[in-house]
Amino acid sequence: MAQISAAMVKELREATGSGIMDCKNALGEADGDIQKAIDFLRKKGLAKAAKRAGRSTSEGIIYSYIHTGAKLGVLVEINCESDFVAKTDGFIEFAKNIAMHIAAADPTGLVPEDIDSSLIEKEKEISRAQMLEEGKPEKIIDKIVEGKVEKFYKEICLMSQQYVKDPQKTIDDVLKETIGVIGENIQIKRFTRFQIGE
Repeated sequence: MAQISAAMVKELREATGSGIMDCKNALGEADGDIQKAIDFLRKKGLAKAAKRAGRSTSEGIIYSYIHTGAKLGVLVEINCESDFVAKTDGFIEFAKNIAMHIAAADPTGLVPEDIDSSLIEKEKEISRAQMLEEGKPEKIIDKIVEGKVEKFYKEICLMSQQYVKDPQKTIDDVLKETIGVIGENIQIKRFTRFQIGE
């Protein structure tokens, strides 16, 4: 059994934002391996998030972010279960990070259901025309077009976008991790992005 030092616990806390006891336990489970402990905490957080998914989120905040130069701004509504959590630094930091991501990545909607079907039809038409131009056989074009539409959704839907601060994760991953750390169900409810000249 590896010796768990205070420095190791501190390093894990800084990497994950988890509590001291959770970090000690994770390091014990991972036999002192920091990376394995991070994975252990992530899995535990995702399990907690799944349990909390059905709980009501009637509290929260509307966070506003104005980018330097005041030509780009975002309003985002993020809900949680209690007013207490809505006022915590961790929750506000999460809201800020999501607002900054929206400013940078310019999503069209939260999930595929939010996307206007005419936009998707247009995307399908463009893809189909490209495939025909390239001389692809008619029978495989539909499959290729569906794949391209799936990729398009991932690029334009906030929840499936790669997080700008850590492209290894999607926004949905970051949300679930935050639920695991904060201990309440959290929902990104809606957002609006304003840009001068649009």
